[in-house]
Amino acid sequence: MSFPRLFPPPLAALSAAFIAVMAAIAAAPAAGEPAPRMASLRVDEANVRTGPGRRYPIQWVYRSNGMPVEIVEEEGFWRRIRDWEGAEGWVLHSLLSNRRTLLVLEGPVMLRRGPRTADLAVARLAAGVTARIRRCDPGWCHVEVGELEGWIRREGLWGLRPDEVIN
Repeated sequence: MSFPRLFPPPLAALSAAFIAVMAAIAAAPAAGEPAPRMASLRVDEANVRTGPGRRYPIQWVYRSNGMPVEIVEEEGFWRRIRDWEGAEGWVLHSLLSNRRTLLVLEGPVMLRRGPRTADLAVARLAAGVTARIRRCDPGWCHVEVGELEGWIRREGLWGLRPDEVIN
């Protein structure tokens, strides 16, 4: 017994590809938001290219899921990003997330139970640690690092604009 196909084979493959592309677009940082703006890497490995397209050579590869980056320009599906060292290159928008993160530049930094130096220390964060932002005020940020959560002072961090407040 033969069952009718809903789509001819080429159309079925095209439909699956279209759905995959639309899912990636929905998950990526929205185009049209003003640049510069902060984002983070959503993947474990991201190729950074010399220009906005696959035809451009790869300059380097980031291997740090969650690392904060600054989007400084957009062209189609491509975003020119800047890292904490000022290095710039182009990545496909679907490799980025709107999830806000911080990078500890100068460690160790104390992760505390509350937003005061007198509050109990939960952990000591080394330089290079990435933390997910829950909220920030002008002096402190409430963050998650793996299974831990707590507060860190804003000094020695990268991934925020000066005096930026995140609720």
